[in-house]
Amino acid sequence: MSKIYVVGIGPGAYEMMTGRAVRALEESDIIVGYTVYVDLVKDHFAGKEFLTTPMKKEVERCILAFEEARKGKVVSMICSGDAGVYGMAGLMYEVGVDYPETELEIIPGVTAALGGAAVLGAPLIHDFCLISLSDLLTPWEKIETRLLKASEADFAICLYNPSSHKRKDYLMKACDLMMQYKSPDTVCGIVGQIAREGESCRIMSLKELRDTEVDMFTTVFVGNSQTRKIGDHMVTPRGYKGV
Repeated sequence: MSKIYVVGIGPGAYEMMTGRAVRALEESDIIVGYTVYVDLVKDHFAGKEFLTTPMKKEVERCILAFEEARKGKVVSMICSGDAGVYGMAGLMYEVGVDYPETELEIIPGVTAALGGAAVLGAPLIHDFCLISLSDLLTPWEKIETRLLKASEADFAICLYNPSSHKRKDYLMKACDLMMQYKSPDTVCGIVGQIAREGESCRIMSLKELRDTEVDMFTTVFVGNSQTRKIGDHMVTPRGYKGV
């Protein structure tokens, strides 16, 4: 039986990959991935064959990996962050129905919510949820409902894919929705280029976040009603007594 590793490579820096992820890539003959992600690991795994497809060619990328594994190659499919959080793990299982002779092993990684939270301080200590603002695969109406329900339930919210060239106003729309239940003064934070060159972060209020320019490489953190700024850090208390 052939085997494919589906590897979460973390947010960017080699040092933030897990040891298991590094070993899987070292064991592989071929590393398959989205062009941007392959560029993040290429220098650390010299001698490997790299195969890439652009964005929106995810199914083709999966088929490519399975076809190479069918030839007897050891293959890794890489994803940024964690392969099971907005990554390729699910699609690999779906496409893998046509390749029953190939076993998948999922290698977890540090997703942007965790990498970015560490930069800001401790914004996700209590209950939280992840919501992607990309409507390429999810209708905006469903995203809107999730934003409203999560805000009403007072979750801390981490937003992925907050903006793009075609979705310049999506973060603004999301903030307006969240402010139906969250205070405009809710503590929020943004982290750009997590664990990559040019990493940056800012802490601000929800009303300030509404008018803040972000891009696809920004992860957004919206606090709950208890979240506060402590020094230069964003902290959501868990509720321990005596503090």
